[in-house]
Amino acid sequence: MSGPLAGVRVIELGGIGPVPYASMLLAEAGAEVLRITRPESPAGRGTAGSDLLLRSRASIGVDLKTDGGVGLVLELIERADALVEGFRPGVAERMGLGPAECRGRNPRLVFGRMTGWGQEGPWSGAAGHDINYIAIAGALWPIGREGERPVPPLNLVGDFGGGGMLLAFGVVSALFEAGRSGNGQVVDAAMLDGAASLITMLFSLRALGAWQDQRGVNLLDTGAHFYEVYDTADGGYFAVGAIEAPFYADLLKGLGLEGAELPHQMDRAHWPEMKERFASIFRSKTRDEWAAVFGELDACATPVLSPAEAPRHPHVSERRTFVEIGGVVQPAPAPRFDRTPGEATAGRYLTGDDADALLVSWGLEGAAVASLREGGSLA
Repeated sequence: MSGPLAGVRVIELGGIGPVPYASMLLAEAGAEVLRITRPESPAGRGTAGSDLLLRSRASIGVDLKTDGGVGLVLELIERADALVEGFRPGVAERMGLGPAECRGRNPRLVFGRMTGWGQEGPWSGAAGHDINYIAIAGALWPIGREGERPVPPLNLVGDFGGGGMLLAFGVVSALFEAGRSGNGQVVDAAMLDGAASLITMLFSLRALGAWQDQRGVNLLDTGAHFYEVYDTADGGYFAVGAIEAPFYADLLKGLGLEGAELPHQMDRAHWPEMKERFASIFRSKTRDEWAAVFGELDACATPVLSPAEAPRHPHVSERRTFVEIGGVVQPAPAPRFDRTPGEATAGRYLTGDDADALLVSWGLEGAAVASLREGGSLA
């Protein structure tokens, strides 16, 4: 692998959602990530190729209910720089793979932990999903329109933004510090904490008196007519984010309102009526007709594209924001590095001789690997 993390080795204890995403980010920044998953049936071995979150790294099946399987992971940890896991608090310890056991074998190890509620607190052992974590963090309540229920933003805020992305950031930060101190540490990444971190600016606006605790009436939550999504004549949508005065002026120009007698942009009392006026105008043309109008203006006004359409947009296409791997169009690695670029490849689930060769490349003895396979610890 290329990338700024080339030479870093990471063990990923298989999970779903945020941990695979964090591991994908690390792998595509150059780390050699080895995913340890449950032994799979032959029918399930295509998973590493079809689940895009498992790309850019190899997976092997290890039975962690056996002493041999746990012992194998501990041996790999001696050769690793970091480990990431997403079990509920206490599960890794009961498996014999908690921080004490792992860092006892390798004091430089960075031990990244991903949970919903965190490693401690009265809810630390409770079940939950993205929607629950962001609900308690205060991140779900503001998302939605006036008079309507909050709208879950897919699982972007908890699982991926507040979860996987911050886990990867925490692991890289701890690796940087370990390079200076020689000591690893535990990274406690909780989706609750991460979702709260993502709404820091909202708390800033509240402190300034610029945010009302009412959904759909504020600057960024569809309260403003100049920060809204509008219907178009063909059933499409157009996104408007013309906050600053020069962009708002171009927005009015594109809508045919240049020079019209209008209330001041920031006069909140007139936002609802201005929104109705904008909505009526946007319904007069198709989405692509509006795209042509605003393509000539700096109005922060853009068509709303579906995931299927986005890769075909001229700017997106030229920048190669999406790539095709194994016949599947998918997002490219991000961020980008000019001197040590990252790379995305198809995921690989290894069995038999391929898995054995990989383990030998990590420094294990071939005879020991063969013994583990004979004992049923390896898929």
